[in-house]
Amino acid sequence: MSSTTSGGPSAPPPPPGEDPGDTAPRTQSLRQSLSERIGTQTAGSAESAADSPRTSAAPPPADSDPAGGAGSASRPVAAGPRKVRLSISRVDPWSVMKLSFLLSVAIGIMIVVAFAVVWLILDAMQLFAAVEDLLESIGSEDFLALMDYLEFDRVMSFATIVAVFDVLLLTALGTIMAFLYNITAALVGGLHMTLTDE
Repeated sequence: MSSTTSGGPSAPPPPPGEDPGDTAPRTQSLRQSLSERIGTQTAGSAESAADSPRTSAAPPPADSDPAGGAGSASRPVAAGPRKVRLSISRVDPWSVMKLSFLLSVAIGIMIVVAFAVVWLILDAMQLFAAVEDLLESIGSEDFLALMDYLEFDRVMSFATIVAVFDVLLLTALGTIMAFLYNITAALVGGLHMTLTDE
């Protein structure tokens, strides 16, 4: 039976004419040389693994900011406010109609509120009572009938009618003006503007 050694390769057979008992020193020297080679390779791989983080971590460039911004050398210097020349070549009539409708509704509400405030101020000043007394002193029945139209309910009804006409008129005018502007801008190039970023 042939004996195998653990932890290393089997010893080569002795050359013919040699005693098998002399193979023990050769096996010992082979094991020692193999262990030296394995130890050298392990130490070299450990040193290369220890040196790799040092070489991979490169220092940041000198002109870069650690907070994430570039250095002062690479930062552009602002020369002043920029100017951009633009031209309005076309407006959307649908958006103009919506905008004019909302603005006219706001103006209509302001008209109704203004009529109510003016009437209340005049009534607090006793102006309507003074006018009615004056008309009674004159004795004209036709002028006394005019005071019926100056009541609060009738004044507010008149203000509401004015506000409704205001909404319809301003919305229609705004939409027509948008169409007219588009036709004019197609001929002359539109409205030119110069914008700055001050």
